[in-house]
Amino acid sequence: MQIGILGAGHIGTAIARTLARAGIAVSIANSRGPQSLAPLVAELGPSVTAATPEQVAQADLVFVAIGWSKLPQALKGLDLSGRIVVDANNPIEAPEFKPFDLHGRTSSEVFADLVPGARVVKALNHLLAEVLGTDPRGHGGQRVLFVSGDDAAAKAEVTALLQGTGYAVIDLGGLVEGGRIQQFPGGPLAVQHLVKQA
Repeated sequence: MQIGILGAGHIGTAIARTLARAGIAVSIANSRGPQSLAPLVAELGPSVTAATPEQVAQADLVFVAIGWSKLPQALKGLDLSGRIVVDANNPIEAPEFKPFDLHGRTSSEVFADLVPGARVVKALNHLLAEVLGTDPRGHGGQRVLFVSGDDAAAKAEVTALLQGTGYAVIDLGGLVEGGRIQQFPGGPLAVQHLVKQA
């Protein structure tokens, strides 16, 4: 399975670091071009390569971790139909962390509209980047990640991948109900650092 990451900010970098630690090959792209990612690629090692957004969009599984206001432009023109797309975003904008008004919809519902035909899974959005990028094994067990989505097969693929990096994974159900529980701000599971003990 080819894996890509759109976005090389704090969360995108934490995802890349997590995959690299497990020796999983991944390509990563930002809006400034592959050359701007040379220091990050050098730091993370040979399993991580820099790419263009168009190249990353050809992967079988694509993590998207982009500032909320930049999502429409970043995804414009990319065909992610049929691909597993992991929504790792929250409807806020740093550094103020002011929430966007989604008029009662969950962030993943809005996100899904930007990637028509994609198999959307919500994950990797509830932890702070500095926690997400560290080794999930410790504190007497495995750090917990949540997944939500309406495509059971896509969720199973994402779950298996994340478990392969050392995380314990809990399925919260469908994209709307599960996404609402884990999204930040407002979700009761957002920013909760949970550990599953053996």
